[in-house]
Amino acid sequence: MEVTQLLLNAQSIDGTVRKHAEENLKLFQSQNLAGFLLSLAGELANDEKPVDSRKLAGLVLKNALDAKEQHRKYELVQRWLSLDMATKTQIRAFLLKTLSSPVPDVRSTASQVIAKVAGIELPQNQWPELVGSLLSNIHQLPAHVKQATLETLGYLCEEVSPDVVEQEHVNKILTAVVQGMNAAEGNNDVRLAATRALYMALGFAQANFSNDMERDYIMRVVCEATLSPEVKIRQAAFECLVSIASTYYEKLAHYMQDIFNITAKAVREDDESVALQAIEFWSSICDEEIDILEEYGGEFTGDSDVPCFYFTKQALPALVPLLLETLLKQEEDQDLDEGAWNIAMAGGTCLGLVARAVGDDIVPHVMPFIEEKISKPDWREREAATYAFGSILEGPSPDKLMTIVNAALTFMLNALTKDPSNHVKDTTAWTLGRIFEFLHGSTIETPIITQANCQQIITVLIQTMKDAPNVAEKACGALYFLAQGYEDIGPNSPLTPFFQEIIQSLLAVAHREDATESRLRTAAYEALNEVVRCSTDETSAMVLQLVPVIMLELHNTLEGEKLSSDEREKQNELQGLLCGCLQVIIQKLGSEPTKYVFMQHADQMMGLFLRVFGCKSATAHEEAMLAIGALAYAAGPDFAKYMPEFYKYLEMGLQNFEEYQVCAVTVGVIGDICRALEDKILPYCDGIMTQLLKDLSSNQLHRSVKPPIFSCFGDIALAIGENFEKYINYSMPMLQSAAELSAHASGADDEMTEYTNSLRNGILEAYSGIFQGFKNSPKTQLLIPYAPHILQFLDSIYMEKDMDEVVMKTAIGVLGDLADTLGSHVGGLIQQSVSSKEFLNECLSSDDHTIKEAAEWAKHAITRAISV
Repeated sequence: MEVTQLLLNAQSIDGTVRKHAEENLKLFQSQNLAGFLLSLAGELANDEKPVDSRKLAGLVLKNALDAKEQHRKYELVQRWLSLDMATKTQIRAFLLKTLSSPVPDVRSTASQVIAKVAGIELPQNQWPELVGSLLSNIHQLPAHVKQATLETLGYLCEEVSPDVVEQEHVNKILTAVVQGMNAAEGNNDVRLAATRALYMALGFAQANFSNDMERDYIMRVVCEATLSPEVKIRQAAFECLVSIASTYYEKLAHYMQDIFNITAKAVREDDESVALQAIEFWSSICDEEIDILEEYGGEFTGDSDVPCFYFTKQALPALVPLLLETLLKQEEDQDLDEGAWNIAMAGGTCLGLVARAVGDDIVPHVMPFIEEKISKPDWREREAATYAFGSILEGPSPDKLMTIVNAALTFMLNALTKDPSNHVKDTTAWTLGRIFEFLHGSTIETPIITQANCQQIITVLIQTMKDAPNVAEKACGALYFLAQGYEDIGPNSPLTPFFQEIIQSLLAVAHREDATESRLRTAAYEALNEVVRCSTDETSAMVLQLVPVIMLELHNTLEGEKLSSDEREKQNELQGLLCGCLQVIIQKLGSEPTKYVFMQHADQMMGLFLRVFGCKSATAHEEAMLAIGALAYAAGPDFAKYMPEFYKYLEMGLQNFEEYQVCAVTVGVIGDICRALEDKILPYCDGIMTQLLKDLSSNQLHRSVKPPIFSCFGDIALAIGENFEKYINYSMPMLQSAAELSAHASGADDEMTEYTNSLRNGILEAYSGIFQGFKNSPKTQLLIPYAPHILQFLDSIYMEKDMDEVVMKTAIGVLGDLADTLGSHVGGLIQQSVSSKEFLNECLSSDDHTIKEAAEWAKHAITRAISV
């Protein structure tokens, strides 16, 4: 069967035909990969062939070059690189030829495939002529080919990182793109493709944005494109401005007045899709300024690298009225649709960011609007006023807001019970939640919630929980923050008298027929958990009564008959929520004086958790695992009786690479169990260590799970002491190679630095556990050979100068553990080490008292080791 027919059959309505075709395509691919890819590229390039077979050919080709999972992607890249040059050259030629096809979908597919090939080859210095051949005579090409070429350049910039394209090529790409955007370009498809390509190429334009003339030219063309008669071009041009706001914030001062005028006009008059991007521009500017102010704490020295230009502050008098106008453009049913996003929501979100960027200064600009609209007969005006108020509660100082909030509180509680509009109630309940989140808690000097109004607040919230699901969900959220604010209150919580009533109301909400709408059930359990977590000893008897209730609920979810997939999903979500609830209760009651009574439920609870593992739901597994970790911590050595049955689920969790969060949580629970069982965990250690070492050497496991695995080595060593001896020869080399990697892996970007630090911390926690575990054992000499490497690791991360506080504390601890456990064997080595003295002194003078304490302890240990 020729490939055309196979590709058409693979899209057939008839299942049998489709399945047969898919199997044949797989067979062709496995028997002759080069021939398979070549015939796909040939199909894509052949204008005689049907559009459907060509589009699928392109898609299959693209999927043969790229995959979502890292390890699969790596295999596909290697597979492509190992093809012979002649095949690759032919495929490239077919792809470039397809860009001039008269069929738009086919051209677009080819653009994406070319970019995928470039993403693999350019970093290997292959296909160096690609950019040149795309750009040669681009201005003489027919419009549809020019459009396809620009689209290809855009995708190419998305696929490859800027460092693999030479600046001279970048300049040519930008020139072609900006010329394609120019108003002089008669064809709208070309302008649109060019504008979208610029969006992708902005990351490559560092050098060009540093040159005044080039930057002026690019900015002029982008601003002109925001005025194009074609709505899609205007939207794409604003998307470029949004990206420029975050990428080149420090280069914008010269253009801000013009950009304000353009964005204001778009917000007031343009299509929603364009107006949303215009608002997004200001949200982006606020984000940048919030980050700068947070990073520098508002103290700018003359030489600070990124000064804050206070664009938001300067624009306040014009920007705030513009955003307040948008709040009146609500949609009738926006509260019922979870994914809703419209101009009013975007405006409110932006207003919230403005409040965080400018603080107190926003209040006088917003208050007149609120006062004027809050009692108007039209629900839109009341809702907009409430939304404006809720949006500015984070940012300004409590002092600035206190009097206003106190005046507003009674008004809002009234609105919740009496306002006829669902929208107004929804937003009012949300605003109350924000008041409790930002202006209620142990850090606030004048409390908003007093003995005088506490009763009314709780009564109204409980009543509101019976309202429509979207309103009730917001009331649960408000209750969540209300409870959270009393977390550090001490023995007498103002919520204690209402505790029973609150818990019963939340359970009633969770059982409503319509509880699965608007996330209501989830919100009810989240609020319940928070109320329990922040409760005091006075109410522990009531929490105890809750245990059988929640256990019965969990039991009922496990008894479910045959459910539809939709019901099954809701069931799994409920299981997760109930396990989460039990976890909070275990943490609350699992210590004296309630421990004894509470632990009578432990067997039954453990049985339920193990049954949850039988259901296919990652979220529920994760929550059940966490609850078991809490139970282990509470049960201590008694947890040993559950191990024979639980162990197989631990192993399953450690093998769960697909749902790596489950794997990570399982690793954490092993730590909890080590602390609970100490050396009673010994019989299970061979299995656990084997699986952990397998996990570390797998390239399929998500990298975020690796740091906790290293910490887990430390937990195991602490628990079993010198019995860890048999794992030393396996774990130490793993730690060593990871340490070398993490010492110099920093700096690429914030995410990488954060990951590197969590990896270093995991490695250091492992060393710390191993040294403490072997302390005072005759077998400590086994560790002496590893000391030079560990000191070298400490030196190198100290020299890198990018440790965060957590790593600093663990690192100084390891230095102390080394001296404490090995004594005189390492005294000399520590004295010779390049930086340990500097590092110690730096930690001794740290502002962070935990680092300082760790350093003082390390200093004593080192002094002892040296003086022996």
